[in-house]
Amino acid sequence: MSYDKKFREKVLNHVEKGHSQEETRKLFGIGRNTIRSWKKLEEETGNLSKRELNRSWRKIDPEKLKADVESNPSDFNAERAKRFGCSEDGRRALKRNDLTRKKRQ
Repeated sequence: MSYDKKFREKVLNHVEKGHSQEETRKLFGIGRNTIRSWKKLEEETGNLSKRELNRSWRKIDPEKLKADVESNPSDFNAERAKRFGCSEDGRRALKRNDLTRKKRQ
């Protein structure tokens, strides 16, 4: 669950006014680690905005998968899995990229 920036500021202002982290934690119903991580975030970035997530594809790059399906439309998942070095169950990757396994006639 992600908290609103104003709520984060309110919690840290409460701690800065001299209240203990334990009192603040109980008052706002959040964990100690949450308060610590918000303090650390503020020290590192200068504000309490959410950090950008740097996510990458687990195994199969969507562009490479599309290119592979276009160049080898009649291949089975097992053949495609060998090329990409992953399991044969590539249905989720195909579905996520709106690609179909159906053979074209």
